[in-house]
Amino acid sequence: MTKDDDTPFSYPVKVGHISGNPVEVTLSADAEERAGLAKLWSVLEVKTLSATFQVMRWKRDGVRLKGHVEADIVQACVVTLDPVEAHIDEPVEVVFVPEGSKLARLPAATETGEMLLDPDGPDAPEVFTGDTIDAGVVAAEHVALAIDPYPRKSGAGFSGHIESTDADDKKPSPFAVLKDWKKD
Repeated sequence: MTKDDDTPFSYPVKVGHISGNPVEVTLSADAEERAGLAKLWSVLEVKTLSATFQVMRWKRDGVRLKGHVEADIVQACVVTLDPVEAHIDEPVEVVFVPEGSKLARLPAATETGEMLLDPDGPDAPEVFTGDTIDAGVVAAEHVALAIDPYPRKSGAGFSGHIESTDADDKKPSPFAVLKDWKKD
């Protein structure tokens, strides 16, 4: 993983400097980085963003980032467009392996072409190129995935909008069209 030019929050970590002992890394976004993230995520404001990771070796040539990210953001309510504040606190566990590693390969498909993946199992390792991974991008990605796509201010509702009921959702009887039919 390398830093993109359009990545507003970056903290490169040299893989070669990581030892067998875990090292704690604490990141915090400054005002310029928070403004860039707000624009990237299409939110009104990113008040805070911080992450704490344990960075350690994984297997032979991989790297594991484990910890959590926290952010306070302000979004626009989907009903009233008023500001809605949200607090995000997400656990993070990501494994990185070099580009040519055998551990980076996807599981083989069965004879029928299906890939059997365990949704509750660990994620496949991320692949990085070069000698650097970006812990800032990992933090930003985990916060972005936790943002509520439809924030709603407490008590806000659609006026004049009627939600469907169970009676509306029932399949009509095929004989319902005959109820208005009169025999002369």
